[in-house]
Amino acid sequence: MKTLFILNDAPYGSERTYNGLRMAGALSKQESNAVRIFLIGDGASSAHRNQKVPQGFYNAEVMLGNVVRNSGEIGICGTCMDARGMTDNDIADGTHRSTMAELTEWTLWADKVLVF
Repeated sequence: MKTLFILNDAPYGSERTYNGLRMAGALSKQESNAVRIFLIGDGASSAHRNQKVPQGFYNAEVMLGNVVRNSGEIGICGTCMDARGMTDNDIADGTHRSTMAELTEWTLWADKVLVF
């Protein structure tokens, strides 16, 4: 199964992105699944490098890394990165600046699209 996750919310403050990342991580661990995540709007901040969170609190960067380690792909809306002052040097390993054209391709690729 090929699943695309589109995450819109900031990584912290709401649990929508957290729950999307949890689901993506669980699916990516199963060999029969291919997972892609597209971070758009405030979701782009989820891929910011070197996040420091309170001890015991989840870390969106680490959760994205778990998906990448399981062969998942993560794209970040380039326009959304620019609006937030993020450069390619600011993003987590295994993620990449992306475009609406790539989101379109990924949507057509996916068997399921989940939007958080």
